[in-house]
Amino acid sequence: QVQLVESGGGLVQAGGSLRLSCAASGRIFSINTMGWYRQAPGKERELVATVISGGSTNYADSVKGRFTISRDNAKNTVYLQMNSLKPEDTAVYYCNADIRQYRITIAYTAYWGQGTQVTVSS
Repeated sequence: QVQLVESGGGLVQAGGSLRLSCAASGRIFSINTMGWYRQAPGKERELVATVISGGSTNYADSVKGRFTISRDNAKNTVYLQMNSLKPEDTAVYYCNADIRQYRITIAYTAYWGQGTQVTVSS
């Protein structure tokens, strides 16, 4: 069994900052890509940022230069530092991780956290 537990969401004024954390726990052999997605009311879930095990990152154009994704492989944790927040960043943010549970398996399975609300007031 694998769990992803997010923390760090909340209410912040425009221009402010928040830091999200997501820790994976359970039976884990290795983790490939970890990332953050978000879903605003009435909209589809969208990619925010991803980071692979080697450290390479990818960002949505809307957050480039404002958000920074990082990970601590020893702790199976991914972070999202969000600066210069805008009202349009308001959404539920979901953590995602591609996890290989056992040495004998080859495939990675995508797991999701429960989501954490980020609200940016104008």
